[in-house]
Parts: sequence; structure tokens; C-alpha cells
Amino acid sequence: MKHLILLFSLFLAPAFAYKEGQKTEQNFSSSNNTSHKRFKRAWIWNQMHIKEEIDTPLPHHVGKIMSSVRNNNAKYILEGEYANIIFKVEEDSGDVYAFERLDREKKAEYELTALIIDRRNNQSLEPPSKFIIKVYDINDNVPVFVQKVFNGSVPEMSPVGTSVTKVTAVDADDPTVTGHATVTYQVIKGDEYFTVDDSGVIFTTRADLDRENQSTYEIIVKAKDAPGSSGDSSTATVIITLTDINDNFPVFKHPSFHFKVPENVSVGGEVGRVKVEDVDEPQHRNTKYSFVRGDYRDTFEIVANPFTNEGIIRPKKPLDFEKVAEYKFDIEATDPTVDLRYFKSGGSRSISTVTIEVTDVDEPPVFTKLPYDFKVRENDPEKRTLGSVWAHDPDAAKRKIRFSRRRASPNGDYIRISDTGIIQIPKPLDREFSASYNITVAAQEVLEDGQLSDRESHAQVHVIVMDVNDNAPELVYLEEPRVCENAAPGKVIVRISATDKDEVSPRGFFKYSLATEDSNFSLIENYDNTANITVKYGQFNRELAKIHYLPVIISDNGDPDLSSTNTLVISVCKCNEKGNFTFCEEKVQQVGVSIQALVAIFICIFTIIVIVLLILLRKRHKKDLSGLGRNVAEIHEQLVTYDEEGGGEMDTTSYDVSVLNSVRKNGIKPEAVPSPYAQIQKPSGNITSGAGEMEIMIEVKKDEADNDRDLLPYDTLHIYGYEGAESIAESLSSLASGSSDSDIDYDFLNDWGPRFKMLAELYGSEPNEDFVY
Repeated sequence: MKHLILLFSLFLAPAFAYKEGQKTEQNFSSSNNTSHKRFKRAWIWNQMHIKEEIDTPLPHHVGKIMSSVRNNNAKYILEGEYANIIFKVEEDSGDVYAFERLDREKKAEYELTALIIDRRNNQSLEPPSKFIIKVYDINDNVPVFVQKVFNGSVPEMSPVGTSVTKVTAVDADDPTVTGHATVTYQVIKGDEYFTVDDSGVIFTTRADLDRENQSTYEIIVKAKDAPGSSGDSSTATVIITLTDINDNFPVFKHPSFHFKVPENVSVGGEVGRVKVEDVDEPQHRNTKYSFVRGDYRDTFEIVANPFTNEGIIRPKKPLDFEKVAEYKFDIEATDPTVDLRYFKSGGSRSISTVTIEVTDVDEPPVFTKLPYDFKVRENDPEKRTLGSVWAHDPDAAKRKIRFSRRRASPNGDYIRISDTGIIQIPKPLDREFSASYNITVAAQEVLEDGQLSDRESHAQVHVIVMDVNDNAPELVYLEEPRVCENAAPGKVIVRISATDKDEVSPRGFFKYSLATEDSNFSLIENYDNTANITVKYGQFNRELAKIHYLPVIISDNGDPDLSSTNTLVISVCKCNEKGNFTFCEEKVQQVGVSIQALVAIFICIFTIIVIVLLILLRKRHKKDLSGLGRNVAEIHEQLVTYDEEGGGEMDTTSYDVSVLNSVRKNGIKPEAVPSPYAQIQKPSGNITSGAGEMEIMIEVKKDEADNDRDLLPYDTLHIYGYEGAESIAESLSSLASGSSDSDIDYDFLNDWGPRFKMLAELYGSEPNEDFVY
């Protein structure tokens, strides 16, 4: 009805506009005839509209523009973006035409400017006026989905009517026109599981959607115009995923499990894993394992692995093959977090049988009668054996056990253990050195070949030393005791206390007393393990004694009582009127030197003394050598003999000194060795000495050298003053020729050649003739 009224008004508007123009023109004509009064001119046109996509031939009439100007030379002109391109005007009549088919979805209205000018001079007869041409919509567009594929999700087993997702389609037609842009939806595939309303919301139509049966659904939704419209439609795909809920119990993959484990598996270690299958997603797998039948729930535990959902079997206590070789029990797998609203009834309980076979291993010895704590009195000379440790082989072999010590605290040979495990102390223990002694004992099995097994176990042995009162108390004072020379009687000089290395006696305190009462000091006990040293008479005389040595006796009330005498050194000082010390003698400080330091000092002194003695002996040795006028190079380990005459004094034959030494040591004369010349018969007149004469002479000379205490011993003995009688060449030496009275003429030596020239000159000169060489 509204559309009809609108169309009717559009048709009547030009008529009313024309009548109003006629009236204006008539009034203008009559007025012009009667007077020269000017009236305002105005544009006259109807509101222009045109339908889109008109299928009649072009151009299409849009409307008519008119002006109140009455001029035969008037001409209408259009200006604007689309003027003279899409829209054109007839110059004389003002009719406006569209020369293209219009699409409202591209442009819904056009704005143009109308002008009326004088064609003669192109002068504007009326000011320009803007007008709008609107494009009427027709239902020519199909609803289009904003995307081709939509995704949605809904929990499995949701009730009917649960919202899944929303789809959206858009119609490009004018939404102000009824029925042109209205979109309706319809599920054309998958409508047995889901439906969609007019707003595009998709809902479930069944309550038994099970993710374990089908996890995703693909449906197709169609979008079209208002109901009753015969226009085209479009479709879109919707992928719906069912999300998981915990609605399934775990199920064992096997009806039984069998495991083997060594008996030495550690407590809390892994024995094996049982596997279950849970069709729910991992975040909804919360399997709990429990024992159903069997008496071993105190021996094992089953813990679920949070990542794999497996059941890990672990021992809660040590396993022993010799006691139990096999364990068998039933376990059940459940999930306490299953939503019972969606639980599928009728499922059987998930129960499986577990068998654990324990295998035998060579175990180390096992200590019994733990712990090993012993007590012994300190310094007990009779106590040597404290007790023993005991261990056994837990295996069926029952091998012998050998014990040994591994570690000791304090370190040292204070506690011993025999091969059979007897704990002994080699010497009395001193509690003041250590109040307790700990050793680690190792037990090893003795194998069949006598060797020790490499597997061993350990036990701690703790020995507590009980205290014996064997240390006397010692004096302790916090400050140096000093007293004014004019101190009054009863003046407290110092408070003394005592310390004892032994344990404090529970019977009482230390007792203090002075060793002598013949002093100007007195001792007053405080009965709190301390005592005060006070002035007895007063008025000390510094001229007589500036330092007093006070012996104090301290006893410890132990069993037996032990006491010690300690010397308290008290200085007598000068004081002012207020009793403050002004001058005190410094006590001689006793510097203590340890035994180690003394030993080091003595070693240094001894080393210095030895070095000095060696230097002195070396100097004396050099002095003796210089007195003999010999060089050190003259000392040889050879004995040179001249029993055979050769080519002069340069010819020497080595003689082994060891032969002479052996003769001297054995105390026998060496056997005469025949000389190479012994087989040659010498003239009888030349034989002046018997056989072995040379050896006897050497022995005599050696005895003389050994008995001479004024000279240093030599390893070489040179003899030049004796010519042996066994040489077949007789003597050619000139050592004794100077004193000879022989009348032999030595001129024949000149005939012997240049080698005997020097000898010929010596023996050829007169005795009183001076010879210069």
C-alpha cells in the first residue's frame, strides 16, 4: 500500500508543479503589463528516479528539468561526474535520459548540476541547481555466505538443541525494500544430526553423538531470499567437531602380565609396566590401579604414569629369592573422574593378573645384630678385645665371610678387626685425644678358589671411650694479676678459675688452696668453680720484691682426686691516689720452642760444623802437597819399574798395584815370576843380587811410606835410586855415575850417533871443567 501511495505521489508531482508554474507565469505576465516589479525565478522539476537493470532498449527516460525562465534562446546543460557520460539532457525540453543500464548494488544514487544558459552568449540565465537521481532496487541478488567453510564444535553426548556455531550470508539488495534482503537458511546435508534457524545458528537434533564413534561431521547449509521467493540460493560447508568428555573406563590390553626381576632390585625401582587402553583423549585419562586379590599389596605398589597412562609396578620393600621366588596377584584399572551421566552401562570390570618371578643373584653379605656400639674405659691396659661383628651369606651357597677395615675416624691404627670379625684395640685409648672412634667394616664372601668376592657390604662400628680422671685441673685467669703497693687488706687482685680435660665431676666444684700461708696473699673460694686472690696484710714493698710468685693448688674432686700446683705471677705496681696503676715491671716473657724446632736447629748446627771441618781438612791437604813440592798430577795409580833397560827413561811399563796390595794384605811374599830375560844366561860377574830382590825392596819402601805419619798416603810409588842386577844390559843409568872412580874412557860414545851426543859430552868432560847446558 505504501508503495502504491509513493508511486501515485510521484505521478501527481509534475502536474502540481506545472500548475504552479502556469500560475506564476500568469501572475508574472499580468504584473509585467501593469508594472515593472521584478520577481525571483526558480527551477521547476520533479524528483528523479529510475529502476536498475531495465531491460528495454537504451536510452531510458529519467525525468525532466524545467525553469521559470521564458527565453527562446534558453538551453539546458548538465554538469557533474556522470554528466554527458551516463546521463544526458535534451537542450530544449530538459528531458534527462540514461544511456547505460544502472546497477543499484554498484551505485545507488547520482548527483548532477543543472544549468540554463543563453545559447547566444553562453550567459547563465539562472543560478545552477543540484539534483539527485536515485536508482530503484529490484531483487536481483542471491544471498552469499561470508565464507565458504565454517567450523564449529560441540561436546559429545550433548542434549538436543545445544548450540554449535553460527553461519552468515549477505544479500546485496536494498534492505529497505521488503523481501529484497531477507535471508533464510536450511540444512540440506546432515539434517538428521543438526538444524539451523533463520538467524544462522546451528543446533543439535540428537543427544547420542559419540566422539568415539564419529568425531567430525560435515554438513551443507543453503541460504535463500524470503520464503516464497523463487530466486536463486547459495550454499556453505560447516565442519562440526565433537569434543571429548571423560565417558570411558580404561581397559587392560592383556588379560595377564608376567615380569622377571632380580632380587636385588632397589626399593622404589621399576619391576614392570602394565598397559591399558582408554579411548578418551589424553587429558581425560586418569587411570587408577588397585589390588583386587593377593596378599602382596604391602610388598608392591602400582603408580600411574601421567604421560603414558601405564601402571608402573614398584617394590615397597626388598625382595628375597630365598624367601619368596614368585608373586601373583590381580589388579584392576579404573578412572574415578568418569562423568557418570554419560557412562555407558554394561561394560565389564577391567581386571588383569600379574605374575612377578624373582631371580636369584649373588648378593653381598648381610650384617646382623646391628648396630655395633662398644664402650671401653680410657687407658685400660687389660682391655684388648671389645667384641665382634657378624655377617652371613644370604645366598644358598652360604660362603664364609672375611672382614676387613675400610675407613677409620680418627685416622690411625686405633681400632683393628680380624678376618673373623673380632674388634680389638692394640693399645689403650685416650679419651682426651678422641672421645669416640669409628671404623667402617667391610664383609666379603670367600669364593671357592680362595679369592674374595668383589661384592661387599659395610657396617659402622662405634667405640665410645669412657672417661677416667687422669688429668689434673689447670689454672685459668683472664687478666694479668697486678696489685698496688699500697693496697688495703681484702683488696681483690684477680679472680681465678680452672679447666680440666676430663669430664666435669658430678660431685662438686674445683677446690682451691694456697701452697703456703707465708705470704701477703689469701685465697677465698666463691663456690662457683672460681676463687678470688686478695691482699692479706697490705702495703707491699717494691724495694724488696716487685714480682711475687704465688703457688695455687687446684683439685678436681674426681675419683681418684687429682690436683696440680700452678704458679700465679703477681706484679706489684705503683698507683695514684685513685688506685689506678701508673707503673708496673714487665714480666720476663717465656718463649716456648717446640721439639720440632729444636731438632731443626740442631741439624743446622751439625751441618755447619761438618762443612767447617771439611774445609779445614782440605786446606791442610793442600798445604802438605805444597810442602812436598809436588803437583797433584804426579800422583798416579801406577808403579813404574826399571828392571829392564829400554830406549831411555821415556820407556815405562805399567805395574798393577793390586798385585802388591794383595801380597801385603795376605802377609806373604809374592812368588817370583820369571822375567822374559830369565832364560838368558847372564855373566857371573854381574850377578849381585838374588831372585826376588826387586819385590823385597818394594815391600820395604811401602812399609816406610805406611809408617811415615808426617806425609799423606799416595797411590803411586816412584823409585829411581836402585838399579836391579837382573838386567842383561847392565846399568846405563847416570844416577850414580858421578861418584864412580872408574877409569873407563867414554869417548866411544861419540861414535854411537846423535842420540848419545848429550851422554858423550857429559862423560867426556873433565871433572873440574864447568859444563854449561
